[in-house]
Amino acid sequence: MNVGIALRTLVVKEVFRFIRIWPQTLLPPAITTALYFLIFGRLIGDRIGVINGAGYMDYIVPGIILMSIISHSYANVVSSFYSTKFQRNIEELLVAPIPSWVILSGYVCGGVVRGLMVGGVVALIAWTFDDIAVQNGWIVVSIAVLTATLFSLAGFINAVLAESFDAISIIPNFVLTPLSYLGGVFYSVAMLPGIWQTLSLGNPILYMVNAFRYGFIGVSDVDIRLAFVITGGFTLVLALLGLYLLHRGVGIKS
Repeated sequence: MNVGIALRTLVVKEVFRFIRIWPQTLLPPAITTALYFLIFGRLIGDRIGVINGAGYMDYIVPGIILMSIISHSYANVVSSFYSTKFQRNIEELLVAPIPSWVILSGYVCGGVVRGLMVGGVVALIAWTFDDIAVQNGWIVVSIAVLTATLFSLAGFINAVLAESFDAISIIPNFVLTPLSYLGGVFYSVAMLPGIWQTLSLGNPILYMVNAFRYGFIGVSDVDIRLAFVITGGFTLVLALLGLYLLHRGVGIKS
């Protein structure tokens, strides 16, 4: 089988899967984002004022965009692959002459596309509230793609290991959401007491949010090079783990 055709087919299937139900996949983040900007940006932001030389609205916009990319790239892959596994459609892929990396890449690319599309929708909503300039487009795009890839891979691994629909909601609810909110989206780490600053530096999402923010407004609490190393390192590790689980048939082959 032509590998390129197989990969393209999987990607197209994944993209059209969430586009067909756009009122459930693209519309809710737009509404949620508008509420974030109205409440935190306008009502609360005027009271907070300036953080690290930037207005509060300018400061939180990059974090909210990236938080949307994280949650939706993860959700797309975990729900899609687990549904395929639950309905036993995965067996059709396993018996086909398709390399494991093609299957993994197809699902991950679908998650990346959805994450970036949602991020674009959120960015458009943000620009209706505030005129935000991008200082370094390369950093913005590269961190967005890396982060979407990382959490698409994480969603894939969660789907492979999950044994029920309840299991695919544990990580988003009890791990991703707390780490996202504690990742410096709404505040600077410098505002925290010493021990909490130290603990926050163990949160990988903190580095992604700050690198993404740096691309927009040139402000960061961490070293940008370290942020790229951490994000790229986690992406590589999860990619290898995903390939290993898929090749061994963990949670897939009965």
